[in-house]
Amino acid sequence: MLNLPDTIKMIITDFDGIMTDNFVYINENSQSTRKLNYKDVTGCFLLKRGGIDISIISGERNPAIEWIKNIFELEDVHQRIWDKLPVMKSIIEKYNLSDEEYVYIGDDINDLECLNYAKYKITVPNATKRVKDVPGIQITSESGGNGAFREVADCLIKM
Repeated sequence: MLNLPDTIKMIITDFDGIMTDNFVYINENSQSTRKLNYKDVTGCFLLKRGGIDISIISGERNPAIEWIKNIFELEDVHQRIWDKLPVMKSIIEKYNLSDEEYVYIGDDINDLECLNYAKYKITVPNATKRVKDVPGIQITSESGGNGAFREVADCLIKM
């Protein structure tokens, strides 16, 4: 069970491994695709409707991120970012967020700096061991791409 305060105004999240199952599917034309769980997509809808913003900082560039960005009119979506902490700090500054007003979600080593920086931090059960060992991190019940993002949304949006 996740425990987050009512003061959260923004979720800053990685994408692959959080909103996807971390698999890359290659078709016969050598194009890659990702699978999204509609529970997680609905989680985005619930958050936006509830007044909680979503920012994405991804190490990859893919059409699934663009789709989410366009559907939910997300202002802060950053792709092909390996060094995520400076981008996260710029988002925090842009929105004048205190430590009590955002949560970071990540699952791999390029998320470690952000996870160590954030007061509220969440990962998924299929994250790397180093991420799961970050002090104070909370771990969702659901794995990435299987409703983990929705679990965070449900924790914040009490219906």
